[in-house]
Amino acid sequence: MDDWQRRVDAVWDAASELGDDVVIDRIDALVAELPAGDPRGPFEAAGARDSAGLEEQAEPLYRRALGLGLSGRARIEAHIQLASTLRNLGRPAEALALLDGVRSDAGDLAEAVDAFRALALASSGRADAAASVALIALAPHLTQYRRAVDAYARELVAPTAGATDRDH
Repeated sequence: MDDWQRRVDAVWDAASELGDDVVIDRIDALVAELPAGDPRGPFEAAGARDSAGLEEQAEPLYRRALGLGLSGRARIEAHIQLASTLRNLGRPAEALALLDGVRSDAGDLAEAVDAFRALALASSGRADAAASVALIALAPHLTQYRRAVDAYARELVAPTAGATDRDH
C-alpha cells in the first residue's frame, strides 16, 4: 500500500470523529495530489460525499472513477457504493443492474453485493426476493439449519405450482 492510500485510510478511520465536512475537505485535499486521470481521486471524492448523504454529488464522481478504469477491489466497491447511492436516489432497478453486473467478480465482497441487492429489491417492492437474497447469503454462516434456511429462501421466489409466466 502506498503512502497516499495510507493517508486516505487514516481519514476514513477517523471519519466518525472528524465529521462529514472535514472528511470531504481532507479527502479532496488528498485527491488534489493525484493526476487528473487517476480513477482513485473521483472514487474517494464520491465516497466522502456519499458518506455525508450527498448522493447527487457522489453519483457522477463514481461514474467518472469507473469510466477512468478503476480496477480491482476498488472497482467492486465503487459498484456497490454507486448502487447504494442509486437506491437512495430512488432508482433501485439501476442499482440491481449494477450489482448483478459485478456479482460474479465480487470475490470476498460477494456477500456485500448480496446485502445491497436485498436492499434494492426491497426498495423495488419485491420483499420476497429481498428476503430470499439475504437468507441465501446468511445460510452458510448458520451453525444449524443451513439447508432448511437455504431451501426456504429459494422457495420464496420459486414459481408456484401451476403458475404461468404471466403470473410472476
